[in-house]
This record gives sequence, structure tokens and C-alpha cells, in this order.
Amino acid sequence: MTDVLRRGRASLALSFFAQGVAFALLVTRIPAIQDRYGVSDALLPAFLAAVPILAGAGSVATERLVKRIPPSLVLRWSQPVVFLALLGVAAGDRMVELAVALGAFGLAVGALDASMNMLGVSLQRSYGRSIMLSFHAAYSLGGIVGASLAWVGARWDLALFVSYLPVVVVLLPAALVGSRWYADGEPADEPVRDKAAEGAVSGVGFKLLLPLCLVMTFAYIGDSTVSNWSAKYLQDVLGSSEQLATVPYNVYMVTTLLGRAIGDFGVRRFGAVLVVRVGAVVAAAGFAVVAVAPGGWVGMLGFTLVGLGLCVLVPQTFAAAGRLFPGASDAAVARLNVFNYVGFLIGSPLVGALGDAWSYRGAMFVPMVLVLVTLVYARSFDTQPDRYGGGHERPRTADVGRGSNGL
Repeated sequence: MTDVLRRGRASLALSFFAQGVAFALLVTRIPAIQDRYGVSDALLPAFLAAVPILAGAGSVATERLVKRIPPSLVLRWSQPVVFLALLGVAAGDRMVELAVALGAFGLAVGALDASMNMLGVSLQRSYGRSIMLSFHAAYSLGGIVGASLAWVGARWDLALFVSYLPVVVVLLPAALVGSRWYADGEPADEPVRDKAAEGAVSGVGFKLLLPLCLVMTFAYIGDSTVSNWSAKYLQDVLGSSEQLATVPYNVYMVTTLLGRAIGDFGVRRFGAVLVVRVGAVVAAAGFAVVAVAPGGWVGMLGFTLVGLGLCVLVPQTFAAAGRLFPGASDAAVARLNVFNYVGFLIGSPLVGALGDAWSYRGAMFVPMVLVLVTLVYARSFDTQPDRYGGGHERPRTADVGRGSNGL
């Protein structure tokens, strides 16, 4: 494997890590942001919904941008915008300033998520084996670091700007320097798998992409259920203490990191289809345990299983889109990325509405069923004819000319 690919992989992992830190710092300090700007409880959902909506728009715009410029260039300049928008959230004192900062954050995050995963898919193709989960493991690690830093800021009652500034001062220059080694992979030349895919090589047929879009949506419905409702569920439904109620999401993040750290080895050994099926079953079992749990500790075990299962689905969905449309993987990734935000927008309100109208225990069966639907679409994750892993690694090269522009 060339040094160019190794440097490209390391620099992209740094970008995933930095994005994980930035996003965690924003979402875990929402109460402090709300207090700073005087955002009412009634208005807060509108602000929170605006970020994923604008991120979806940013992802769509990135699909058009990468027809003219390489994804590495989009990533190089969208990541600083994310960090500067984060500082803008911390620095303002008027509602309009918050709206502008969150708007910039959302648009930049959409471009960043899309371009990062485009580069991840192309690097995996160049490596000839599964490495996509390792990038998302770096994102999970960044999320843990960001959430921990946010806890420190809240614990010591630090102003948002004071809490955010050191992170931006360290990570923004590091990401810019690392961007010198981004590697845009060469276009794929593998044969396509069927007549329908053959007609979509130069474009992305939505009918072929739809199963992956559904899997992406269901995975993020499950993820948002854990992130938004795990603490409330343990405390209000299972009767746990306030302290114990804060633990499940932290455990979920750690198990997500561990699962992704070893997930690529599972894909190489057993194939993507089996890994996705096992992940879906484990995640569904976790939601079932949560739904019937007699107490807080059993509920926490359920959320742990959810993390171990869900963690493989999103990275493998992006990878599968790259294999399904080898001649248009950037467009496929950009369109698929939109359903990340669709799932996020649907998940939390769906569980909340069902919990209020029915019961929160019953509401947990909904993400369980949706995750199980992934089994129906598991064949969409088939690695043939790419044959990643299993002793079939193929030496490839990267188009380093596009990905080595100076700062």
C-alpha cells in the first residue's frame, strides 16, 4: 500500500474525528445555548430541526459541486466553516445571530458529511478492502471527546465561547494541515452487476438506491431514539436514579466506537451482508430488551446492545452505495447522506408522539421493527463483484493529483 494512501487515510480519519468533536460540542450544550439566547421551549424544536434540514440542502449542493471540483476541496473548506459557525453560536447574544450561526453550521455539516464519506468510499475502493468502519470509529471517538469536553464546560460553568475556543484553536489548524494529504480515489472500472445498474453507471437510479436510503433512515431513527430518549426512559419509565439515567448514552457511544473499531475485520472475514444482518438483529434485540426491561440496569444492557448493532449499518450503507454505483459513487453518497438527516428528523418526534399517545415501552418496539426491516434489504450490501476482503484484496492506486492541493 502506498504512502499516499496511508496519509490519505490518516488525514481523513482526523477529519472524521474533528467532526465528531464539533457536533458533540453543539448538541450536548443545547441547554446552555438555549439559556444564552433566551430560546423558549416552544421555539427550540424549530431551531433544532433547521440544522438537519439545512444539512440535507448542503448535501444536495455537494452533489453538484463535486461535478466541478474534487470532494477533497469541498471537505477542506467546509470543515473550517463548521468550526467557525460553532464559535459563532457561542459568541452571539441575539436570536438572529444564533439563527445565522446555526444556518451556516447546518449547510457546512451537510457538505462536510457528504464529502467525507465520498472520500471514504473512494479510499476503500483504492485499498480494495473494507476500511469504512474505521473512519466512523474515529467519528465516534470524536463524539466521546466532544461530549466529555462539554461535560467539563458544564461542570465548571464555563461560558460557551471559553469552552469552544480551545477546541477550535487546536482542531481547525490540524484539519487544515491534514487536508494537504486528502486523496481522491480514481474512478472505478469494475463491471456492474446487472442491466439496471448498467444504465445507472453515469447517474444514480433512485429505485436502486432506495433500499439503502431506507436502511439509512431506519438506522438514524434508532440512533436518535437512543440519543434523545434513553435518559428519560430510564428515569421516568424504569425508575432509575438521575445519575444512572445519564449512563446509557455514554455506554452507547463507547460500544459504537468498539463495534466500529473491529467491524472492518468482520466485513473482511464474513462479508458485508452477514455483518449487516447480525448488526440489525443485535440492535433489534437491544430495543426489545429496553421495551421489556424490569429496571434500569437491564434497560442499560438493552441500549448497549443497540449500540453494538447499529454501529455497523451506516458505514456499510455508504460503502454499499459506492459499490452499487461504481461510476457515480459521489452522487450516490451525497443523495444517501440526505436520509441521515431524514431519520434524525423523524426518530425523536416519532418516539415522543407514540410515548405520549400510547406508552414509551410500546414506542421502543417501533425502531425495533424498522431496524429488522434492514434484513429484507441485506442483499443490497453484497460486496460482489468488488470482492472486498476474504483474501481478495486488490491493489489499487489513488488519483493523488486531485487530492494534494496546497492550503
